[in-house]
Amino acid sequence: MKEKLAILGNPPAFEKPRSTSNLIKPNIDSFLNYIKPSYSKGNLVEDNSLIQELENRLALVHGSKYCIAVCNGLWGLVLAINELKLNNKTEIIMPSLTYRRMADIAAWLKMTPHYCDVEIKTLGISAKSVENSINEKTALILAPHPIVNLCDVDGLLNISKKYKLPILFDSVEASYACYNGKSIGTFGDAEVFSVHASKFLNGFEGGYITTNNFDLARKLKAARNFGIENNQDLITLGINGKMILPHAAMTMSSLDLLETQIKKNKLRFYKYKELLEKVEGIDLIEYDSVERRSFKNILVKLNSQWPYSREVTLKILQKENMVVRPYYFPPLHKKEAVYPTIIGNLPNTELLMNDYMLLPCGEFVDSDDIEIIVDFLVYIESNSKEIKIELAKNNN
Repeated sequence: MKEKLAILGNPPAFEKPRSTSNLIKPNIDSFLNYIKPSYSKGNLVEDNSLIQELENRLALVHGSKYCIAVCNGLWGLVLAINELKLNNKTEIIMPSLTYRRMADIAAWLKMTPHYCDVEIKTLGISAKSVENSINEKTALILAPHPIVNLCDVDGLLNISKKYKLPILFDSVEASYACYNGKSIGTFGDAEVFSVHASKFLNGFEGGYITTNNFDLARKLKAARNFGIENNQDLITLGINGKMILPHAAMTMSSLDLLETQIKKNKLRFYKYKELLEKVEGIDLIEYDSVERRSFKNILVKLNSQWPYSREVTLKILQKENMVVRPYYFPPLHKKEAVYPTIIGNLPNTELLMNDYMLLPCGEFVDSDDIEIIVDFLVYIESNSKEIKIELAKNNN
């Protein structure tokens, strides 16, 4: 027993960390070929032909009329919220169980996050809770898709229409999905995506916004360029939020490998599905078997049969160089904030917040790694009594 666990001072199961990030590695020759024309012109700053090519290609992938490439997903959210929010309104409705910087984004825009609840089944923002949170100060509904599942798009769109409120979907974790046969990227007023190395498409860094609204697209293109349209007229507030060419080239290279990546992701997912049946205390959260999905992440729930808390589980696995992480923890309403927040009724969030975690996935995790991970889970589940005694002796 003592010789098995790294948390007790023994060698870890993996010499190199196995991450929960995607980290797809595009072909270097493909990357160089995409960037070479701009490099040959001697201008990697002002030549935006590759950016436009990427935007056109992403618009086709999502089926949207317009795509606006930006420096990253976070600032894409900032720009989109700023253009969409109702004037003289101050509150943004958002779930608490979501991206750790979401409330900071609202505060940066001098707005107040109004936390609503999520659904038990999907972990996505609850349309009913959104409706209960609407008041005379509501400026925008911000609806992030959860990891693996999608939120109730139709329910949220109905509320947006009913109350005449703009709605923005954070689709960072749903970039290749379909909802009722229609590609994510075409819903609501706009949708925001990331091409960080950890995401479905690896652009090193970067992001983009999709919309079918011409006027919004026009303002967003200006907003990423200090608010200036066609380098002439100031038409809106803005920042230096442009995507740079190396990130565009990397994203194009990732797009070339899109189908290959999905095939690999599915193999990893179904390997986990097969092997986790041996682990009574862990439930794999499954992807929709009918609609298109990326199969990028491996999300599990620790059920009542699992003998450890999630906190202890994370400590044990992370010492083994399994870089597992909790699902959006702590939820935003549990974080100390230096700005005003509004906390709605969040019973589902409170119930779910300690149960879920992400297992290693992505380009640097193979079938053999998954066998090692699941065998280790079986081992610590089967020997929990002895392990708890040893952990207590070592103050873990």
